[in-house]
Amino acid sequence: MSDSATGRDGVFELTRILFIDEDPIFKLGLRTALEAVPELRIVAEADTSTQALEFLNATAPEETVDLVILDLGIGRSDIRQLSGLALCQQLKSDYSELPVLLLTAVSEPNLLATAKGLGVQGYCSKGCEIELVIQAIREIIAGGTSWQTLSVSPLTTSAISLSSTVRPPSWHNKMRLSGMGQIEDTLAQVTQQLENPNLSNWDWLFWCGRRRELLAARWVVNQILPTDVVVLSEESGVSSPSASAELPPARNQPSRRKEPAAVVATSSQLSATPRQTTPFEVTVAKLQSGVQNLTGVLLEIDILQTEKRRDLLYIVLRKFEDILEELRFSQVTVEQLNQKRSLILNDLWQVSIVDFFGKYYTLTVDNNEIELVNILLKDIATVQNSILEKIPFVVELLSHSLFETPLIIDNVSYPAQTPEALARSEILLQNLVIQVANAVIQPLLNNFADLEIIKQNFYDRRLISSREIARFRNNLSGKYRLSRFIDEPRSIFESRYELLVLSGTGIKKTSVYAPRRRELEQLQGIRLAVTLAYEARDATSPVLRTTVAWAGRGVVYFLTQVIGRAIGLVVRGIIQGIGSSLQEVRFGKNSERGK
Repeated sequence: MSDSATGRDGVFELTRILFIDEDPIFKLGLRTALEAVPELRIVAEADTSTQALEFLNATAPEETVDLVILDLGIGRSDIRQLSGLALCQQLKSDYSELPVLLLTAVSEPNLLATAKGLGVQGYCSKGCEIELVIQAIREIIAGGTSWQTLSVSPLTTSAISLSSTVRPPSWHNKMRLSGMGQIEDTLAQVTQQLENPNLSNWDWLFWCGRRRELLAARWVVNQILPTDVVVLSEESGVSSPSASAELPPARNQPSRRKEPAAVVATSSQLSATPRQTTPFEVTVAKLQSGVQNLTGVLLEIDILQTEKRRDLLYIVLRKFEDILEELRFSQVTVEQLNQKRSLILNDLWQVSIVDFFGKYYTLTVDNNEIELVNILLKDIATVQNSILEKIPFVVELLSHSLFETPLIIDNVSYPAQTPEALARSEILLQNLVIQVANAVIQPLLNNFADLEIIKQNFYDRRLISSREIARFRNNLSGKYRLSRFIDEPRSIFESRYELLVLSGTGIKKTSVYAPRRRELEQLQGIRLAVTLAYEARDATSPVLRTTVAWAGRGVVYFLTQVIGRAIGLVVRGIIQGIGSSLQEVRFGKNSERGK
């Protein structure tokens, strides 16, 4: 229960608040603002989920706090911490009676709807007036709920479904996404520096200051460049999640829904029946943010114009969802997925080629009319061996998407619909989409790389000369050889897979653990020699480092204790000799004066 206190209007109940936010500037501002409200007091603050849970576990929550104010965006700069949504789930699981108010810059409708479904009582945007926050706190403490009218980005409205043309964000939203991506990446690097236990005091102060600057910059960007606002009305035809959400089809039962799922927004408040943000919806949003290759490794799709690259990735994503619907309709069992893996990938590759280039797209080559798609589809064997068969976790992704089986990544099993499973299925989905897109472009480079009409319609302007195209293809060939003989054996030996993901600013690389013992035993020739070389290096490097360290210490001892002392003695003798000579000259002159 809240403590009693006395204010100007008499006796009131004191509301004790735990405030969880990474931004020290915002925490200071809210604490200062609430000091003017006598019945509201922030009694504890936490920067991370770990600090918050440790505080609540120390004493009974009902004796320490009456309300938790939480930033849904916490944990993004430190993967070891729970995300804001995961912390909401933890709080509502362990302390179901403790009310939670989201005070956050996060504005994704489906994330907020998911939080509400977990039992969170309220939401206010960080850009709102302090009076609205105070009003929301009072309504929640009184036993009610308070959900601020939501500003919805066009990427999260039902006008953008996976079956329709993606509408580009406004210019200021592009600036916001680009700036926030750079801030988040730099913030992660600064946080990593602060975790170094060997930092000097000066370095620690420098990186702490840098972190405060980045947090302030993030707050300023959110204030100056807010997300696009869409006004929704009953006449607009946009339905709420409660009206449009469908029950998931039973296992092995066909789904009658032929249209891909749309991202649904709310009008005045969030629905009481929330729908999780799916990996497909997140991937669509990230496609709008950036598709630049940031991996440092050449990709086949790098030769495309930026918009063509985005269109191709979007087409592959949409076709994969269509294939999932067909698999549901065909009542495929989970046991059959492994047998149908190659067929599913081949079908996805073929329909993506047809949709991207056009089924009847015709080229004129040496006065002959050639149907492009028919020629490209003949390279199925090459594409399958070099790209499609090497895509990992395809069966796991299909099984998780169709039958909600647990997703095992990094040797950990994640149940369906959990935030961890959604995040990891998103990674697998994006890697699949990028790799299939590479497979779509590979036969084009093999057959029509230097055809003028292809260059003008599809290629990046910096890569349209014959020389640049030849260099691009040679570099790709080198990448294939390097990947086959060096990178792939090393990944097998290290029990991991390299995956391509969309980061919000572009395409980046990540790796996940996976046992690959069987593949390791099947390595032969140069590939086996590479793993043996790595094993030999691992075996000899400790001994070599010890030997070098011992030899280094010996050299240092010899230079300092032997050579250094000898030089010091010589110099000391010279100085003493010079001093004696000066004294003799001085005393000699004085004796002559006394005579």
